[in-house]
Amino acid sequence: MSPLALGILAAVAAVLAAVPAFLTLANLRAFARTPQPAGTMPLPAVSVLVPARNEAAAIGRLCRDVLASTGVDLELVILDDDSRDGTAAIVNEFAAADPRVRLVPGRPLPAGWCGKQHACGQLARAAEHDTWVFLDVDVSPTPDAIARAVAFLDASGAALAGGFPRQLTGSVLEWLLLPLIQFILLGFLPLARARRDNSPGLAAGCGQFFVTRRADYERSGGHAAIRASLHDGIKLPRAYRHAGLKTDVFDASDIASCRMYTRSVDVWRGLGKNATEGIGSPATILPFTLLLAGGQILPGGLVAAGLTTGWRGWPWWGVACAVAATGLSFLPRLLEAPRFRQSWASAIAHPLGIAIFLAIQWWALARRTLGLETSWRGRSLRPQ
Repeated sequence: MSPLALGILAAVAAVLAAVPAFLTLANLRAFARTPQPAGTMPLPAVSVLVPARNEAAAIGRLCRDVLASTGVDLELVILDDDSRDGTAAIVNEFAAADPRVRLVPGRPLPAGWCGKQHACGQLARAAEHDTWVFLDVDVSPTPDAIARAVAFLDASGAALAGGFPRQLTGSVLEWLLLPLIQFILLGFLPLARARRDNSPGLAAGCGQFFVTRRADYERSGGHAAIRASLHDGIKLPRAYRHAGLKTDVFDASDIASCRMYTRSVDVWRGLGKNATEGIGSPATILPFTLLLAGGQILPGGLVAAGLTTGWRGWPWWGVACAVAATGLSFLPRLLEAPRFRQSWASAIAHPLGIAIFLAIQWWALARRTLGLETSWRGRSLRPQ
């Protein structure tokens, strides 16, 4: 490729890198943390709803964390979704010691339902209070997390709010890929516009930590409206917006942490199982591949090529664009690392993480196109 063509490519890369860089700068202020609840108000009554399937290793920790909550009058309702380990026995021990804990035996999974959506639908019917917090078992809330999440729901005026916990990482793919949750959210969703414009296409959320109220949930159709979905983080907010209800997101990294996976193979399979309902869908995978590869991977490659040849023959503006594109590609991650307590080394390895992330999206789409099923927690899944 001629130096002039490389310069033009560098200019394109700079534009593609600038989109998430400048949007991240705007969104970091808009992506608010939760407020402290007003001390003069009566304690809100909250049902904390937790689906659990074969979670014996984590369910005890989850119970202890939730029961240590302050500033709320809560019940903890856990649905045992046909667990084959000691999940139910552990929850029953907590229920015997604390009347705030209830175990709900799950019903058989009907055809056409995803297991988590079916479990959450049953939890909604079992809730006694009218304010609900849906939590995944692998989320560890701080004592004030529930009260502050409800305070955010009140302050935002939203019918559904999704909190994004701090992602704890251990294995290589956790370390490389899970920080991309905040990068994708803040780099490609204009939060200010999403709060003004209630279009379903601007919906976002995190299925690990949702806050809502009974009346709004029922009006939206709840989990029954997304019964076949594997990706409640996107699909539940869209269901609310389709019903004319406002949704919002908040930064929960200071009030909750989550160890979503513990092995690299689980990261690949876990991100792949619902990829085709998000970035890996047939409608979005090509534009996102161009945006991410062109703006996050290409800049470093162009700088490496330029340094290797001593920039021989490059136009001056091409050199400037290649350097600017590289700086812009790393800027969001370097800003997010201290805010969300992410690894600096992971931020430096950002282009590699993007490359692997895109590979998962295409792998998931190929499996969907071929009609291949995958499995998760002992159940066969077919992405929609």
